[in-house]
Amino acid sequence: MRKATLLLLGIAGCFVLVAQDVPIGSDVHAPLFQAPKSESIASQTARLVPQAGAAPSAEVAHKNFIDDFVFAKMATNGVPHAGLAYDREFLRRIYLDLTGRIPSSEQVREFIANDAADKRSKLIDQLIGSPEFADKWSYFFMDTLRINGKSGGYQLFHYMLKQSLAADRPYDDLARAMMSASGKSNLVVAAVNPITREHVEGMAGQVDHGDDLRKVQQSDTHDELTVQFGKVFLGMNLSCISCHDGANHLEKVNVYLTGKKRTDFFQQAAFMGNTRYIPHVERTEAIMAHFVVDDLAPGYDTKAETMLRMGRLGGPNEPKFILTDEIAATDADPRDELARMMTADLQFSRATVNMFWAKLMGFGFVEPYDEFDLARQDPNNLPEGWDVQPSHPELLNELAKHFRESNYSLHELFRVICNSSAYQLSASFPGEWNDTYTKYYARKFARMLTAEELHDAIVTATGASDELRDGSRTVAMAMQVSVPQNKGDMKSFMQAFGQNNRGTVARPPSPSPLQPIMMMRSSVVNDRVAAENDSRLEKLLKKHASNAAVVEDLFLSSIARLPTPAEKDVALTAMAQDRQKGGENLQWALLNLSEFLYNF
Repeated sequence: MRKATLLLLGIAGCFVLVAQDVPIGSDVHAPLFQAPKSESIASQTARLVPQAGAAPSAEVAHKNFIDDFVFAKMATNGVPHAGLAYDREFLRRIYLDLTGRIPSSEQVREFIANDAADKRSKLIDQLIGSPEFADKWSYFFMDTLRINGKSGGYQLFHYMLKQSLAADRPYDDLARAMMSASGKSNLVVAAVNPITREHVEGMAGQVDHGDDLRKVQQSDTHDELTVQFGKVFLGMNLSCISCHDGANHLEKVNVYLTGKKRTDFFQQAAFMGNTRYIPHVERTEAIMAHFVVDDLAPGYDTKAETMLRMGRLGGPNEPKFILTDEIAATDADPRDELARMMTADLQFSRATVNMFWAKLMGFGFVEPYDEFDLARQDPNNLPEGWDVQPSHPELLNELAKHFRESNYSLHELFRVICNSSAYQLSASFPGEWNDTYTKYYARKFARMLTAEELHDAIVTATGASDELRDGSRTVAMAMQVSVPQNKGDMKSFMQAFGQNNRGTVARPPSPSPLQPIMMMRSSVVNDRVAAENDSRLEKLLKKHASNAAVVEDLFLSSIARLPTPAEKDVALTAMAQDRQKGGENLQWALLNLSEFLYNF
């Protein structure tokens, strides 16, 4: 274990750098930064270094309609809010939120020195659609859709996602492709892979279909896809009504679904009823990651045996959209009809903007993203005894309409959110925080870095990386791989910080006692802080005769700011005793700071 005198370690992930005193854990949303007294461009150091002084001004300009809704609600209810984040705070935040990477020391200096009034919006435009943007958000979709080795064409699908995100392919078009693709192998048609991922492997004597389909429980696969599409594209969890009626089960959970029956689920699943999931066969052996998907089945069987749910008891099998009761046209492919109806409904847009708002703002208008109760969306028309579900129902609808009117552009959705003053508020709050302010977005909420973001931040800060395998290619960043294939220390480290195995839906990471142990002992950290193998520290020690220059660059490249005078004194004292070991200990300590482990 590296013996750094610069770091004090507490329990449950509480890291504190001497002279910084910024804990993480239960107090992570306490005031995080002491803001500079002045935002003067003339003093770069004053803008990079936390100083004692007043909190940022709470007066902010309204940049777009998001601000009109957010700040009007706070004004109406007398809720105070933070001022805008300073440049150093905004810069690290926007890099992490849009690309999953932290900025380099050169990027920090360049941005801080820039006098242009529109430099934030220009940086947002620069990052949206970049290769790093495509890496992060394709990884997000792979996690959300749980794409893993069960989909043999996962690399092809990952490639399609990256190309679609870089080109700003309309999201409704991408969603329709995932719902309706068919006709060929999932190793040839990328969009088929979310369908083949959900296949339910059959068992002898439990599958009552033809011999060519015996390895897949066809009806259960229809149901699994119906649940998955409902969660991702409508923000609704239809799992409960896939087994029983909503009445007498969901009254305390979801008012809308209380009025739905299991037969409604059957008719929603019936859009998949003509679909067949056929494993590729080689020498009489089914290859379960290689499928042909076609639409030559006779329809959804409402009495088919099931391996996953309560027995099916029959009912209508005519495809009917659960939100509008629209019946599929008889002369159209049912899955094409499903894709058309689902993406045309405003709930598709509401669910989408809510999901990405949550990723950028810390939490959604509706939480969790897949638990919309459609009976509680209108504040003027609520069931007796219930409150409105979204925190900002009018803004949710306006943002959904804006998304639809922008031709379902994810780039524009990210742009309008990130350019708002609501997004750019500081994490530091002027005055005493009241938990009732949370739902108003009265400050920017800190979030723990995901396992992949943390790994990639360590690589960026230290300049030292492993060679990660992704099929036939080698990559440096965890968010560049299509499916995690970690081993040894890397696997333990990533799991400790919440890497998703894609067997279940990904959830935000949370602190655990194992994490500080990993930060202290894992080779993922310790091997990278060493001044060897052409690491950042080794290069800096060779480049600069001045220890102060080394210290400043390590701070900038790790946490996007210069050290305070007290921090600088501690670091320089350590390096004066042993330049290499002092530098290694400083790098290690910076990686353990809350400012590194969290996005503020």
